[in-house]
Amino acid sequence: MRFDRMPNLATRHLALLTAALCLPLSAVAESKPNILFIYTDDHSYRTLSCYEGAESWAKTPNMDKLAARGVRFTHAYIGTWCMPSRTTMLTGRHQYGVETMRMTPPYPGATYDPAQCRFWPAVFRQNGYHTAQIGKWHAGNDAGFGRDWDHQIVWNRPRHPDNAPNYYHDQILSIDGGEPHVVKGYSTDNYTRWAIDYIKGEKRDTTKPWYLWLCYGGVHAPYQPAERHLNDYPDAKVATPADIYPPREGKPGYMQKIAAWEKGPTGEPVLSDKAIGSEVGDEFERDRGRTLSVWSRQYHQAVRALDEGIGQVLAALEESGQLQNTLVVLTADQGYAWGHHGFRAKLAPYDANIRSPLIVSMPGTLPEGKVCRTPVGGADLAPTFFSFAGLDLPWKMHGHDLTPLLKNPDAAWPHTTMMPFTADKFGADCDAVPAPPGNVHKAGVPWYVMIVKGRHKYIRTLSPDEPEELYDLQSDPEELTNIAAHADNAELLQKLRAAAIAELKRTDAKMVDSLPPVKE
Repeated sequence: MRFDRMPNLATRHLALLTAALCLPLSAVAESKPNILFIYTDDHSYRTLSCYEGAESWAKTPNMDKLAARGVRFTHAYIGTWCMPSRTTMLTGRHQYGVETMRMTPPYPGATYDPAQCRFWPAVFRQNGYHTAQIGKWHAGNDAGFGRDWDHQIVWNRPRHPDNAPNYYHDQILSIDGGEPHVVKGYSTDNYTRWAIDYIKGEKRDTTKPWYLWLCYGGVHAPYQPAERHLNDYPDAKVATPADIYPPREGKPGYMQKIAAWEKGPTGEPVLSDKAIGSEVGDEFERDRGRTLSVWSRQYHQAVRALDEGIGQVLAALEESGQLQNTLVVLTADQGYAWGHHGFRAKLAPYDANIRSPLIVSMPGTLPEGKVCRTPVGGADLAPTFFSFAGLDLPWKMHGHDLTPLLKNPDAAWPHTTMMPFTADKFGADCDAVPAPPGNVHKAGVPWYVMIVKGRHKYIRTLSPDEPEELYDLQSDPEELTNIAAHADNAELLQKLRAAAIAELKRTDAKMVDSLPPVKE
């Protein structure tokens, strides 16, 4: 079907309803689209060669092919770190709206009450979908098999904290609620193989449409490549980011303390002694000679297996005849900075730290080879899935159905894209902004609220007397110059400040009543 002849969503839903009156249940189920949701980890948009800002020497042909078959979003803000990003994916709500979720020692342990903190895949199950989750889990010790998932092969990090560093090998896995056991092999390849089996019909009711959340552990630290890729990119070099070393004029106080890098003997940045140990696997990488370029090369090498795996999964979809009836979404829990603003981390509200890839494809239904430059957020994905499945939202979600942008990537978008950061706090524990240091993540990043509208980004650090930040993402994509204090931007600043507060109120964030004052 040509896109310009595609019926609107309401018409499509009416057609499905009409079909339900005439067809047996199995046939009705088959008329609904499958959804393949591919979720990578700490995976910056800059690693995809189809994205602006990618290294010229790095190639991701399979992810590029997916972009050529769908809509690529340039500015996607999915999450700030692993756990809140995933809770948003499971509830459609920002972390302050995820009630009863709590982190419990030892890290990354977590607990929640499933009666109060419901995960929406259960709603899909109740409405005729077969649901599956394969891979990394970081959203509570209870991974939801039998309630949210019909099929699950889960590496449950909260439940097995001693195994939590094993991102690439010797993972403790539970299959369909069974007794956990260690599974050998490179995790990216394992997850790919199991996803292919599921797509081809194993472990599922083939009379039902399906939803698969494929959660890769790559390219999280320790950024371990598959052995076959250890010699890739032999001449890799990266430019030193302009603000890798402090001071950073116009940025909040905590940003003057970020110093993960120092000048090495040749002048190229190397990871500082104090930064080593801040990531999983660092105990194996204590050589001060490991430069920014060497670290970046290793990171990109680990992406290679992701690209291969995604290509194999998409090939299985096509070979099984399901490509045109499957909505494919590829994104990551958040991005990852390499030297940008002094970080080797996520968390912070800058594009280099948290901006993710986002590609959505459904050939024959959605346009192909298109680019959408409208900023969107992780909370928008669940409403979009419900829309494609023809289901009503079961509770208030914080995002918006992306279908209008998928149909027309240049369409006007009236919504505000917001990314809140409340460190390791969720639900009612976010009702008020704590006084320092209670409002600061262990990595040194304080709570904040960030919004992006059009070409501008506004950041309000939730510590007393810190400056507001305003960036023009078109003229200053590296976010080096804070223009909030410029007199000619006073009206814009006031408008975006009000938009941030309005978005907090729209999403029932009680902390809106305790925001600390900004620096005058």
